[in-house]
Amino acid sequence: MDKFVIGVDLGGTFIKAGVVDSFGNILLEDSIPTEAEKGPEHVVIQISKVVRKLSEEFDFGEIFGVGIGAPGQVDPAGAVKYPPNFPGWEVVYLAQEVQRETNIKTVVDNDANVAAIGEAKFGAGREHPNFIMVTLGTGIGGGIIIDGKIYRGPTGGAGEIGHVSINFEGPKCNCGNYGCVESYVGQRYLSAWVAKELENNPNSKIIELVNGDLSKIEPYIISLAAEQGDEFAINVWKKAGFYVGVMLASVMNLFDINVAIVGGGVAKAGKVLFDAMNQTVKSRALKPIAEKAIVIPSQLGNRAGILGAGALAFEELNQTTT
Repeated sequence: MDKFVIGVDLGGTFIKAGVVDSFGNILLEDSIPTEAEKGPEHVVIQISKVVRKLSEEFDFGEIFGVGIGAPGQVDPAGAVKYPPNFPGWEVVYLAQEVQRETNIKTVVDNDANVAAIGEAKFGAGREHPNFIMVTLGTGIGGGIIIDGKIYRGPTGGAGEIGHVSINFEGPKCNCGNYGCVESYVGQRYLSAWVAKELENNPNSKIIELVNGDLSKIEPYIISLAAEQGDEFAINVWKKAGFYVGVMLASVMNLFDINVAIVGGGVAKAGKVLFDAMNQTVKSRALKPIAEKAIVIPSQLGNRAGILGAGALAFEELNQTTT
């Protein structure tokens, strides 16, 4: 009998879930509002509800397990700690709670780690046993794959590359440090910086695309302007690529890794962003690393959350049953 898993992408607004096979195909998927404002117990109920709904479409025993990608730090015991945008959530043993509700073996990890595991098993990392995963979105997440396995560190907090400082006198980051790469390229910071710079670039197409309302600036708007040849927007992505490239060069030097895979909403900026990241890494990494260094896009795209969580379930649950 074929075995499948359910991958769960826990977001602040929606919970997305899908039944995944061992080849990385999503056979069936569904979503449900997170309703995070109702507290962690309610979120557990919502996750369990969508998991049960999907599992009921399969014969008993076909669903091998459940994997969950969650925001926030996840420790080795499966405790999800202080995830952003989840009111009242401190420390919750999410895997245990969902497993008790569904009676299906469940594992959980940080969403950036899950993205890295997904790329390693199903995506751009299949040919690269060692790589750095970067997710560019509201924040900057990271995962480190060494010899085909995720490196979590002793407390589960490894890979927080968004908080590598690229300027010790830089802007204050939400984490409390200064000059973190996230404080330059995280979506909220990036949009605010672009809005400020537009004071000196009144002819940018960005202003036209948001009808003059600078509070509506988002990465896809900047990308749209860049695609239309807007020089200011193009330079925004060149600068963002430079900042991320500076961080990547340091992390590559530290771990002796020459491959970076970049996903997330901001990464949709495309060629101009990736050219800048690649050029910066090659100019700043140590020569033996720089000679072979590449920064490539994620292959999983919008499926990354579900497929990554599915890959987590296959990896972790296979280990416990062998």
